[in-house]
Amino acid sequence: MYSFPVPVHLVDHPLVHDALVSLRDKRTPPELFRRAATRISVLLATEATRDLPAKDVTVETPIGPAPGRRVGTDVVVVPVLRAGLGMLDAVLELIPGARVGHIGLQRDEMTAVASQYYSKLPADLGGSYVLMIDPMLATGGSAVSGLDLLRKAGATAVRIVCIVAAPEGIALVERHHPDVHIYTPVVDTGLNAQKYIVPGLGDFGDRLYGTV
Repeated sequence: MYSFPVPVHLVDHPLVHDALVSLRDKRTPPELFRRAATRISVLLATEATRDLPAKDVTVETPIGPAPGRRVGTDVVVVPVLRAGLGMLDAVLELIPGARVGHIGLQRDEMTAVASQYYSKLPADLGGSYVLMIDPMLATGGSAVSGLDLLRKAGATAVRIVCIVAAPEGIALVERHHPDVHIYTPVVDTGLNAQKYIVPGLGDFGDRLYGTV
């Protein structure tokens, strides 16, 4: 746990940090950046769903009956556009039965304030485990706006999965949504004057899509 009241889970798996180094490296080209984003997203989502409720089942193998467990709850994955789309396919590979919502938030480059331009969420979120995926938790403005939308839609169990976080973003989430769990491999030093995470990894969306 990190030293904030909000529950922050620092994922220390060596494969997570191996992928993170590739994402941070400014020499990593878009095709390798995408592969590293996929690897780290699967691992982070695995950690964020570690305590999903499961139900006991029995299946027939070619040899005979075998006991097992299946996920016993609805999972909803909600990427924050556009950068969150870079994590979505990886999470769906892990949880193919998940429902998907989308939240579009545009950050003003001058004020760093996020404004909503799109929202499409599945119905009946009250009994679902919701994973809101956004690679960068910087100022926290986009995260709080997204969480506000999810709460308004009825979501109660929400987790944030991000690749890099800043203390400022964690603090803002804690102020507005103190019960939301955050899963990340690292909390960086802070934000620069342009509200980018330091040292961070640059603009995730630009590096993912080659629009730097």
